[in-house]
Amino acid sequence: MPGQTQQRDDKRKPTVFIVDDDEGMRRALSLLMTTVGYNASAFARPSEFLSRFDASAAGCLVLDVRMPEMSGLEVQQQLNRSGAMIPVILITGHGDIPMAVQAMKDGAFDFLQKPFRDQDLLDRINAAIKLDGENRQIVEKHADLRRREESLTAREREVMALVVDGRANKVIAIDLGLSERTVEIHRANVMEKMGARSVAHLVKMQLILSGEAN
Repeated sequence: MPGQTQQRDDKRKPTVFIVDDDEGMRRALSLLMTTVGYNASAFARPSEFLSRFDASAAGCLVLDVRMPEMSGLEVQQQLNRSGAMIPVILITGHGDIPMAVQAMKDGAFDFLQKPFRDQDLLDRINAAIKLDGENRQIVEKHADLRRREESLTAREREVMALVVDGRANKVIAIDLGLSERTVEIHRANVMEKMGARSVAHLVKMQLILSGEAN
């Protein structure tokens, strides 16, 4: 149905989370985000945002640096401790720049000094959302490889390790006390379950799983 299709499309759109105690700023930024096709989710209080934030939501966070309840730097530090990877764009007054610089050192994506042009903010948001998508693809790729690896039997994992090490079937058979034909079967199962097109591809997968490659 048209309404359900619209809801699914809205869920797929990136969300720009806005945390700012200034009501006028929240309204203006929310309107700007919806105008360019993003979902907008605005919060007046950092604690409310942190309690309701869903780390699985794609998008970015536009975060005021100076707020009475909690500073933007403290919000970012809490996100870091929770393992959230959402890109953070800080909006700062002139006197807040040292704090923004510290936030950048702690992993913030960028900061923008007030007053700023809408287009300058949109440029940063577009770049942040692109980065968020790339990061999520990498995480999903790792998760998918881990699921494939977990589908292997203990023996298949042993064979995979030796194949990645460059050993021939005959050598693997001797090392594991198996027939060469049994090793061939295990090796074929490994290649199929892992979705590897070649030994080189399998080696790349193993490097990703071990954290030595992206």
